[in-house]
Amino acid sequence: MSNQKSSRISGFYRRSLAERAAVVAQWANLSTQEQAVLLGMNGLNASQADNMIENAIGIYALPLGVATNFLINDQDYLVPMVIEEPSVVAAVSNAARLFREGGGFTTSSDEPIMIGQIQVLDLPDIYVAAGAIRSNKDRLLAEANEIGGSIVKHGGGARDIQVRPILETPIGPMLIVHLLYDTRDAMGANAINTAVEHLAPRIEELTGGRVNLRILSNLTDQRKARAEGMIPAKELASQSISGQEAVKAIVEAGIFAEVDPYRATTHNKGIMNGIDAVVIATGNDWRAVESGAHAYAARDGQYRSLTKWWQDENGNLRGSIELPLALGIVGGATRVHPAAGLALKILGIQSARQLSEIAAAVGLAQNLAAIRALATEGIQNGHMRMHARQLAVAAGASGEQVARVVQTMIEEGSIRLERAKALVQEMTS
Repeated sequence: MSNQKSSRISGFYRRSLAERAAVVAQWANLSTQEQAVLLGMNGLNASQADNMIENAIGIYALPLGVATNFLINDQDYLVPMVIEEPSVVAAVSNAARLFREGGGFTTSSDEPIMIGQIQVLDLPDIYVAAGAIRSNKDRLLAEANEIGGSIVKHGGGARDIQVRPILETPIGPMLIVHLLYDTRDAMGANAINTAVEHLAPRIEELTGGRVNLRILSNLTDQRKARAEGMIPAKELASQSISGQEAVKAIVEAGIFAEVDPYRATTHNKGIMNGIDAVVIATGNDWRAVESGAHAYAARDGQYRSLTKWWQDENGNLRGSIELPLALGIVGGATRVHPAAGLALKILGIQSARQLSEIAAAVGLAQNLAAIRALATEGIQNGHMRMHARQLAVAAGASGEQVARVVQTMIEEGSIRLERAKALVQEMTS
């Protein structure tokens, strides 16, 4: 991606859908056919859908937007997001602009190590069994790599084996064997599942036990991504609150989510608004990402915030995020779904790790947008404006009517479907 391109596109939301699509097409050098995919004229078709899932009966579409203003490790990105909730894409773009004023996001990530689990039961001696696995570790790793296929050819494969004895369970003691496996640019579920199934008979031989489950774990805490950034206090000032007051209020909101699980749940939902939208856009498994994120948030026994917010020595706001993010850019729906391939092209990324870092930055930006609104003017102000648009369309408004219905409802302070219907009827008659 050229360093001369800037994702700071002023007034992007004011342009028509066709104009926005044209800007993105130029940014990512999209072909005419690819532009048609963006506009829904040439995307996923029913026969493709029939090959993706069982019992397919058609296609269900969702809006694909693009978040602007992202500067990550001194590189500009337009970030594709698939989401049905209004105000999310606008909010995250605005938050990215604020982080941009502080130099943008700095990100990092771990090697793409996935965990496969093998459950061993009916053991004569759990500690002797654990010792047998440890002493045969190199042999087991070699066997796992024998069937690694393209992932091993690309430098990935089995990296380590760990044992976790669990002595007290309702079905007696069990030994859990963890296979740590580098999946390179794949999410890696199929590779890790194939590897642990291949190792299961050998584990039974070595331990004298019986293997039951052999499956990946979605708590991918060996495969985390991190993002952090700074926002100058003056950028947070508004007509009703000073920059310093805004910083203080945001930090207080962040601490609330660190200490209270009821608040942390909603706080983290806002983070996942952003992350899930990127994960879906790129054809990745958002359920896996969600389960891993929430398990990680509860890793010390209490469910907590995935982000941290603090004021630095210069009085500016700083934020950081860390969470497991197992994403792929090869295999699965990333290469089957036409729009998922386009999303990766718009991002212009080279690796799965890069994708996970972008998703982490989006999560941090989305969190800032939410808690800033909550801690300053309240969440409903901006959200209800976007909600009014949905109500206008639901009431039957089209074209220029939509804006007129929205404006009237906002001016009246009556953002309700019944009012939208009445206004549409007035305009039509």
